Amino acid sequence: MRPTSTTAAVYHAAGDLRLEELPLPPLERGEMLIRIGACGLCPGEIMDWYMQRKAPVPLGHEPVGQVIDVTDGVAFRPGDRVFVHHHAPCLVCRFCARGDFVHCPTWRPRRLVPGGLATHAIVQPPAVAADTMRVPDELSDDVATFVEPLACVVKSLRRARVRADDRVLVIGLGVMGLLHLLAVRALARPGLLLAADRVPERLAAGGRIADATIDTSAETLDDGVARATGNAGADVVIVCPGSVEALDAGLRVVAPGGTLAVFAPTAPGVLWPVPVHDLFFRETTLVPSYSAGPTDTREAMRLLAEGLPVEPLITHRLPLREAARGYALVRAGGAALKVIVRP
Repeated sequence: MRPTSTTAAVYHAAGDLRLEELPLPPLERGEMLIRIGACGLCPGEIMDWYMQRKAPVPLGHEPVGQVIDVTDGVAFRPGDRVFVHHHAPCLVCRFCARGDFVHCPTWRPRRLVPGGLATHAIVQPPAVAADTMRVPDELSDDVATFVEPLACVVKSLRRARVRADDRVLVIGLGVMGLLHLLAVRALARPGLLLAADRVPERLAAGGRIADATIDTSAETLDDGVARATGNAGADVVIVCPGSVEALDAGLRVVAPGGTLAVFAPTAPGVLWPVPVHDLFFRETTLVPSYSAGPTDTREAMRLLAEGLPVEPLITHRLPLREAARGYALVRAGGAALKVIVRP
């Protein structure tokens, strides 16, 4: 029998996450209903300034699920295992034609109702049509939860224009920083791949992928990059933490003609005083990268299907009733990397 409600994790405030029973309305044309098999927890969901302005809000946007009901106009069938993007573009507007999918007016609303951190969810027509994909049989649900975060990384590297033989530095070795290291290895041939953090467990994880790590609790980033590059600097610096401190540190170590990729936002109202004089004469490129679109999710699925080794990044697998504990682990950092919830 088709369920009429779903158990979902709902964010009300920092430290106030509740499991709630929410209604599942009848499907409309172009929609489908999925049973969630697994959902990753995103570090962005612990940015309280970002979440508070949307609260109360159902959580979860890295889901994999099985189709259990469809309506007319849906190409998927019950039993299909699918990745669903919680945002979806129209694919026909000027922004979409340029590949700037996240600026499409259709993209902004949530298209997974209530969210991925639930037992069941409705996929709305824009997501069904534009950014839902069947998951290959060889990929586990756990590995397939990486499609959305890896797509964000794919887009980041594309916008940063990482080229063969570039010296690449990734600052911040949480799961997104580690995914950047893996994706650089898969998509480019870096001349030197560096990784910086101050947490021992994360430095150890980065050291298994990068050519060298920089422990910023033991030396400055400036000194570590100078030592590793012979004072040349990094051609591409990817800053994963959303802080002025990290941006400042990254900007200081960019090589002349290099690129600083901004992968996370600061809170609203935070200003970053940039030395425009130095920026101009060093010809430094600043590139922000926000979320991902359909081309990026497809590239991420391809990389996973070809064996990108993401499974070692999974440190915790939890049931839905322990979702609050999962977010506490993500918030604490340390040894916790990818936390997956299985409703």
